[in-house]
Amino acid sequence: MQQITLLTSDTMAEIFGDELLEQGAVSVTYLDAGDNPIFEPEINRMPLWQQTYVIALFMEEQNVPELLSSLQSTLGLNSFPEYKIETVPEKDWERVWMDEFKPIRFGERLWICPSWCDVPDPTAVNLLLDPGLAFGTGTHPTTALCLEWLATHDVLNKTVIDYGCGSGILGIAAAKLGARKIWAVDIHPQALEATLANATQNDVCDTLEILYPSDLPEHIHCELLVANILAEPLRQLASHFAERVIPGGKLILSGILREQAPTIIDCYRPWFNMAEPVYAEDWCLLSGSRLL
Repeated sequence: MQQITLLTSDTMAEIFGDELLEQGAVSVTYLDAGDNPIFEPEINRMPLWQQTYVIALFMEEQNVPELLSSLQSTLGLNSFPEYKIETVPEKDWERVWMDEFKPIRFGERLWICPSWCDVPDPTAVNLLLDPGLAFGTGTHPTTALCLEWLATHDVLNKTVIDYGCGSGILGIAAAKLGARKIWAVDIHPQALEATLANATQNDVCDTLEILYPSDLPEHIHCELLVANILAEPLRQLASHFAERVIPGGKLILSGILREQAPTIIDCYRPWFNMAEPVYAEDWCLLSGSRLL
């Protein structure tokens, strides 16, 4: 395989990536060329850095110099970005990708297992979930914090709202742990499709209602609301979540950076008795009980 690495700006990175795919690239990935992490990208915008590496893989027979010359002409560029061409060994890329994901345990009884792996403990609560486009596989600290909370608290027979369900992992975990009803909502159609597919794979479709937030009936209230999204939406949704959670009900919030925690806690204190944050790396989980 041949690997081309271009150094370009955030405004040109997607353009180069799309053109390289048009020219037959097997894959295109983007990598930060500096040290500028992006934690809250704008909605519907691919998060890219000011200086971005665009990395494309091509088959050995591809004439790379000719391709780059054609690309410069197609894009009408007076000069071409800095780049390098390397030969990389052939690999079973699907196997390499699959080997990165192993079963993960949360608490004493909950396992998240890729479908191609043997279930470590058949007597445990096992959730089958394959990595995909929608966010949420259990490997990210924000998701892991929520799963650990669910695995160590009683959700039996509870009504749950999973707000920003992504892959559906949290709502499905709640269902597998005995929740009576889960309302899984998300603004992205792909997330709702992923949640439905994962709920089907885990045989919990009868327990989940999957819908857009705007379609959640006004009369629906819950004993547990979990939202693993981002700090700013969580801030804006504080009063809405307060309306949804019954007195004495529980609230679980994640997707929050350490330094954002005090602001989010202050937003929810008028309605919830907020516990101390739980941290994992740069992230934290906030929990609270609805005031009576």
